[in-house]
Amino acid sequence: MPGHRSIAEAEKLAAAKLGGFPLRRDQMAAVANIHRAASAVRQHLENSVLRGADLTWTAFVVLWVVWVWGESETRHVAEEAGLSKGTLTGVSRTLERRGLIRRSSHPSDGRLVLLSLTDEGEALMRQVFPAFNDEEAFVTERLTAGECRGLAETLRQVVLQVEEHGEERRLALLDGAAPARRRSGRRPKS
Repeated sequence: MPGHRSIAEAEKLAAAKLGGFPLRRDQMAAVANIHRAASAVRQHLENSVLRGADLTWTAFVVLWVVWVWGESETRHVAEEAGLSKGTLTGVSRTLERRGLIRRSSHPSDGRLVLLSLTDEGEALMRQVFPAFNDEEAFVTERLTAGECRGLAETLRQVVLQVEEHGEERRLALLDGAAPARRRSGRRPKS
């Protein structure tokens, strides 16, 4: 079963499958392991600390952004959290129903919506974040403090590459065309 293979086994299988292709294997392994690490960490945190607070990863990230930055326009929260505005709307409405976030109109532009934490949201973050940070320490336990700093800086460089050059790369790859609409993966209704 795929779930029972180690990272090393998966990398060997991929190398065997792709043997004849001129690939940049180190870069492929780096990106694959970014994904694997992110998925493993997210799943661990959702199934431990966040489960106890009845939060998804996305809801926690939204709360975190508003907690750190204070009252913010939804477009800024969506950007900082790495979410689409549509996803943020659904998450923020759920958090609002739970009494954790307050949605209000911008004082000078009624088209804009501001998000802020309620007292309950503030209390939840003060409770959850220390436990969340304990799990951040747990998942990086095999690394030294210096390795953690180095990893964080290395990943910042990956993010900066995409932020600074991703759009021009996308345009070049698509000959300037807009990307095709994303599909849900569902089969069309017949």
